[in-house]
Amino acid sequence: MPEALVYLNGQLVPASQAHIAIFDAGIVLGATVTEMTRTFRHQPYRLEEHAARLFRSLKYTRMDTGLTQADLVRISRELIDHNTKLIHPDDELGLVHFVTAGEFAAYAGSAGRSARMKPTVCAHTFPMPFEFWSKKMAEGAHVVTPSIRHVPPQCYDPKMKYRSRMHYYLADKETQLVDPDGVSLLLDLQGNVTETSGANFLIVDRGTIISPTTVNILPGVSRGVVISLAQKLGIPYAERDLQVHSVMNADEAFLASTPFCLCPATRINGVPIGDGQIGPIYRQLLSAWSEEVGLSIDQQVFDCARRRTAATSA
Repeated sequence: MPEALVYLNGQLVPASQAHIAIFDAGIVLGATVTEMTRTFRHQPYRLEEHAARLFRSLKYTRMDTGLTQADLVRISRELIDHNTKLIHPDDELGLVHFVTAGEFAAYAGSAGRSARMKPTVCAHTFPMPFEFWSKKMAEGAHVVTPSIRHVPPQCYDPKMKYRSRMHYYLADKETQLVDPDGVSLLLDLQGNVTETSGANFLIVDRGTIISPTTVNILPGVSRGVVISLAQKLGIPYAERDLQVHSVMNADEAFLASTPFCLCPATRINGVPIGDGQIGPIYRQLLSAWSEEVGLSIDQQVFDCARRRTAATSA
């Protein structure tokens, strides 16, 4: 049976043969930058934007892969063209890029920092697990603010997308004690709202979409789409510091992320946001986004989730 391919260090190899060393810096130090792109109708969406951000992260971390941005886009399209042939026609692929600082010649932790290292470069795909998000998109997510705080920008710039996410892991463990299906919304050291482990967070206050400032969040590609759509729809947009009080008293809130594009957030720490229902500006934005990609984004999530659930229970 045909197998999905993975790009690893200059070669396309079957997924079952794609391995990295246990002494890779991604394992030893968590020194990894990453990106994720998704397809619509089996075509990558905003791949060039994701690739450009990855290369900005690579420059920031001083990792030289020897590839150009055009090389990475070409490789990614080859990978998607092959791997989409292996999935259901109605499914979509997630495309992940990650680059580590490379392998230590001798396992020495940070003691090996002076060794010359060649980055490990990988790109792989997976069928989008729409069933993970279908309930939240239908009813709204419950965001919870755990005691774990977001890594401050004095440590490393949040405009870099990275894999060193122990703080998110600990935050999720704490959130799950409150609500097993909750989404961790981290605060910064001053108590300002930042983001979740996989999405930007935005609210609507008296008709204006408001995002936390980019001082302490990743400026997501999906967040950028929201800003662009808001401009086209004539919806005001602003950035400012937000606190839990701001979210509790907002009219609406939602998450913006590559896998699901937009997901409503209808509760925070057990308290309804607005009337606790999915709001009109969220629906406007999702409708405009669906029009841009040529399909109903939420309906695709619901239909694929139902099909997979039925297939599992059959």
